[in-house]
Amino acid sequence: MRIEMNGGAGFVAAMLCCAPAAAQNFPEKNITLLNAYSAGTSSSVTLRALGEAAAKTLGRKVQVEDKPGAGGALAPTIMINTGKPDGYLLSQLAQPLLRIPHIQKTEFDVLNDFTWIIRVVDYTYALIVRNESPMRNVTDFVNYARANQGKVTYGSSGIGVTMHMTMEDLALRTGLKLVHVPHRVTADMLNELIGGHIDAVASSISYAPLVDAGKIRVLAILGANRIKRWPDIPTAKEQGYDVNASSSYGIGGPKGMDPKVVRQLHDAFRKGLDDPEFIKTMERYDQVKSYLNTEDYTRWAREQYAVEKLVVEKFGLKQ
Repeated sequence: MRIEMNGGAGFVAAMLCCAPAAAQNFPEKNITLLNAYSAGTSSSVTLRALGEAAAKTLGRKVQVEDKPGAGGALAPTIMINTGKPDGYLLSQLAQPLLRIPHIQKTEFDVLNDFTWIIRVVDYTYALIVRNESPMRNVTDFVNYARANQGKVTYGSSGIGVTMHMTMEDLALRTGLKLVHVPHRVTADMLNELIGGHIDAVASSISYAPLVDAGKIRVLAILGANRIKRWPDIPTAKEQGYDVNASSSYGIGGPKGMDPKVVRQLHDAFRKGLDDPEFIKTMERYDQVKSYLNTEDYTRWAREQYAVEKLVVEKFGLKQ
């Protein structure tokens, strides 16, 4: 009996010894960060810039892999199903992640299966149509949709994403019946818009070159303020429609991460937020810094989860 106890004590001692050592030596290899949306989107490009900035502090590469799907929930699901809580596999945690569990069953417990490491930026959104469309503003869109109830289609990056909610809000306020067409890949959605297969797209701004090339037209900025890129384009609210899309994203890992590793990752990404190249990239995609530290980000996630439940109930989206 004494031998078994000594053996167990030795095992525990070894574990206690090795755990701090692992944290102390972190990182010993490159880190993978999963982007929850398509390649070439604003988050894909911005996360790569942030990863490169954080790598200067970490001393290892932060390699971004695009894993789009499930409205932003696929990447975090892959992380918790395949990764270990050692800090080497991380994921973008987009705000819809807190909304989707209220709509449908998920493979994760959003409040207990993730370590919410750091919140980084807010998206900027807009409502767009193809350039050949006769619509020039939100009123044109509303009037057209009212004259074609139940026939006007709009694309977004998935069920339950912020743009889905914003367009449902617009429809509710104006008495419209719109047809939502969710897309897994943003490029496919934009191609369908340009090809005339859908009438409009509500999306974060990653398509500026298409606007500059005369392929698509922006009807309104769907956030609180106009943006530097297109200062002459008014917000939806300025056009008389009280909708305001706001959505942030951050970086997280699986539950059970060593607090020392969490701190190292947080500090590296926090420093990266001030890197000049990251700031240039963030501004190029009209994103806005919305930093929260680990404690505040975790608290915000719990509070926002409750808010999202009310949003889903308001629009009757539970499946």
